[in-house]
Amino acid sequence: MQEHAKAIFREHGGQLRMSEAIDHGITPYMLYALRDRGVVELVSRGIYRLAELPPLSDPDLVTVSLRYPNAVVCLVSALAFHDITTQIPHEVSVAVPRDSRLPSLDHPPVRAHRFSKASYDAGIETHRIDGAAVKVYDREKTLVDCFKFRNRIGMDVVLEALRLHRERNGLNLGPLLGYSRSCRVEQVMRPYLEASL
Repeated sequence: MQEHAKAIFREHGGQLRMSEAIDHGITPYMLYALRDRGVVELVSRGIYRLAELPPLSDPDLVTVSLRYPNAVVCLVSALAFHDITTQIPHEVSVAVPRDSRLPSLDHPPVRAHRFSKASYDAGIETHRIDGAAVKVYDREKTLVDCFKFRNRIGMDVVLEALRLHRERNGLNLGPLLGYSRSCRVEQVMRPYLEASL
């Protein structure tokens, strides 16, 4: 039975939520027995992972994504993911639809922001990190969101990100302006974009 359970885990990238494990025929009793034998490890409450897998490369993003599949990594956490900031996030910033429940975890700390449907849906990329699907806003949408939340994260962080993005990736004005219109920060961003050209 242990080999069958391990095969189910492997089919799903090596990690499962308890509800997913139960849906695939692994009982809670079997899951706890696998944990006690060291076959699987508890990553976060309700999330199990094969112990034989290499250590997680980004455990915070993986944990948040597994616990809250609708959460999209945003703001400083997304800047760090895209390597366009020198800031080290002390929490995982995520966007959720305005009408959804806010995620909360003991570890890692999570800061959730409610976005309107149009703002939430725009610019989502899905990246595979250690077998988990992690949703992150693309670089341009992340920059626009940072302008929108500039009073919370600091204008110095936003301008540094804009400069690093321009230096490392070039400025693609089409998506930047499109996102800035839909997020209603075009008037705020335009002078900074013009100065960056």
